[in-house]
Amino acid sequence: MSNENEFPVMRTITDHVVNPANDKLRITVMDAPGAGGANHRYVVGGYDATNNPSLDSDGVESEHPRATVILFQNGPINEVGVNGVTQEVLLAICADRLRSFQAGPFACRENALALTKIEEAMHWLQQRTIARMRRGVEGTHTV
Repeated sequence: MSNENEFPVMRTITDHVVNPANDKLRITVMDAPGAGGANHRYVVGGYDATNNPSLDSDGVESEHPRATVILFQNGPINEVGVNGVTQEVLLAICADRLRSFQAGPFACRENALALTKIEEAMHWLQQRTIARMRRGVEGTHTV
């Protein structure tokens, strides 16, 4: 009998594989698609954070220094509350990192272009949310 916290491995994502660091990192989709057709639980593994100077000293991350679980919002916020992150949150983190690189010694055209596309993606996701709010369906499974 499987534990209720275990999910079957559904598929592995490899879109990120391009260099020796990303070759080692594994992204695994851990749940079946939800009502909207998207998955909600991803695990990133293949690294050992025990020697990462940014590892949290209060022990939160050090419990699992070899994997990161990403849980996305699962269910309408009006019904289940906020129970996970959104793609907007992950894009905002990536944008912040690229802005920091652009302000430092690693500024380059490719980072600038990637940042522009991330900001464009954030804009369109925000426009989708605004349109849903105007229709009164934001936070529901209504189209």
